[in-house]
Amino acid sequence: MIIRNKSGEYRAGDVSSLLEFLGVGKEAAGVQSIAEEVELIASVPFHLTADTEDKGIAWTLSTFDLDRYGERVDPAGWDFKKYLQNPVVEWAHRYDIPAIGKMENLSVDDEGLHGSVFFNSKEFDPFGWSIGERVKAGVIRAGSVGFRVMEIEIPSKEDSKDGTFLIFRKQELLEFSICNVPANPFALAKMRSEKSNLRFGEVSNENGNMAVSYWGGLINNL
Repeated sequence: MIIRNKSGEYRAGDVSSLLEFLGVGKEAAGVQSIAEEVELIASVPFHLTADTEDKGIAWTLSTFDLDRYGERVDPAGWDFKKYLQNPVVEWAHRYDIPAIGKMENLSVDDEGLHGSVFFNSKEFDPFGWSIGERVKAGVIRAGSVGFRVMEIEIPSKEDSKDGTFLIFRKQELLEFSICNVPANPFALAKMRSEKSNLRFGEVSNENGNMAVSYWGGLINNL
């Protein structure tokens, strides 16, 4: 994962480094509220259907699945009210360049957080439009959510036997980005053809360490 604090500084880390950053001990099992202003950047798989012109590109922004760091994000804990006031889609978490699109139809269910991405038109934003074309073609297959941690749960030893070391119980969605290489290498989607549509969502864990080190170097040089 990538951690970004309110001063804009980035660092790569795992569950242990995040808890240390938040000042929470691993032995402190149970639910805890978080007051520190910390943003996490986590990658997500997505789904692309053939009918994208009018309905946008369908994305699954987050699920309750266990990621490679031993974390889960509770779908019921998403707060995206403020995000809906400015639902921009960014390129690679860059706040210093214009948004390349917008998010619509945000919803949450037992499976996760979902929405539709609409990329800017070619007439006024050739760059944003070109990113959308790359996504449709399967050249770019990754996205990341940025969220503020509000409440976490550290499972007991008994509950963590399945590999779950941390559960985000309440989190505020801050932004969503399209990116070349996600912070979490598990979010690299694998394309497959299914008759009338293309579906992205099967993920690969190849070259995981390279992805994390790449993001660390890229972000630090922004």
